[in-house]
Amino acid sequence: MLFEVLITILQWLIAVLGAPLLVGVIRRTKAVLQGRRGPSVFQPYWNLRKLLQKQMVISETTSWIFRFTPYVVITTMLLAALIVPILSTTRSMQFPGNIVLLMYLFLLGAFFLALAGLDAGSAFGGMGSSRVMALAALAEPTVMIAIFAIALRAGSTGLNEIIRASITDPLLMLNPGHLLAFFSFFIVALAETGRLPVDNPGTHLELTMIHEAMILEYSGRYLALIEWAAAIKLFVFLTLLGNLFFPWGVAATITPATVVLALLALTIKLGVLAVCLAALETGLAKLRLFRVPELLGGSFMLALLAVVSFLFLR
Repeated sequence: MLFEVLITILQWLIAVLGAPLLVGVIRRTKAVLQGRRGPSVFQPYWNLRKLLQKQMVISETTSWIFRFTPYVVITTMLLAALIVPILSTTRSMQFPGNIVLLMYLFLLGAFFLALAGLDAGSAFGGMGSSRVMALAALAEPTVMIAIFAIALRAGSTGLNEIIRASITDPLLMLNPGHLLAFFSFFIVALAETGRLPVDNPGTHLELTMIHEAMILEYSGRYLALIEWAAAIKLFVFLTLLGNLFFPWGVAATITPATVVLALLALTIKLGVLAVCLAALETGLAKLRLFRVPELLGGSFMLALLAVVSFLFLR
């Protein structure tokens, strides 16, 4: 039991402390693909340290919501990192119905960020908040349905049980519904984490900003917490993509050997997904805003088809 608790803590530390490294790997890979030298993979850590040391500048028009939001956002992501199985499917920290709980945590963070964008009183903040809420109305149900498509085959909404079912039935990954759910989840993950072609995390153009518009008024420690939470969210989504749909290497039993193997498998899966994401962002331009609902609507239909396929292709 003690070893399971230690593994749970280790999983959480990997997600929390390794998230900035994942962001650094994606940025460095994009730079290499574009023919640039690019920053170090450890640059996100240095950026966070710099922001934590900077003085905060807060508008006089803001209320307690603006100051409270960064702590809500980082807390929700820390809890999400605790829920998601990263190395093993241990039951020591099992949460019933954790798919629903995970989506509520994501929505809670997005809701407070939208309120903070409005609270600052800037035109950009209100614009970003309205765009985020419009995208969330399409993205969040799609995430739920895509995961429920594979939850139906596992007979449980618990993430640990879903991964165990995939491990015991390797042919499940060749099921058409499973593949449809993967592509649906991948598309919506791009929207949830603010990546191209839905959003550009490196832009500051007022006509294209979505997530960046909401946090434009933040600085110093508050901005560091929000950037850190965004990195954890990206880590969580890529981990879900890797472990739910390709559960190779996830430890079903807790031993030192299986944990080391799971860590190696996680590194490979996240590395492959990071390279694929960097290549996708290098080759694609940002979609026009009125085209984004069409993309998310397509991912929603893929998720529905994945659920329907369960009724006919068991």
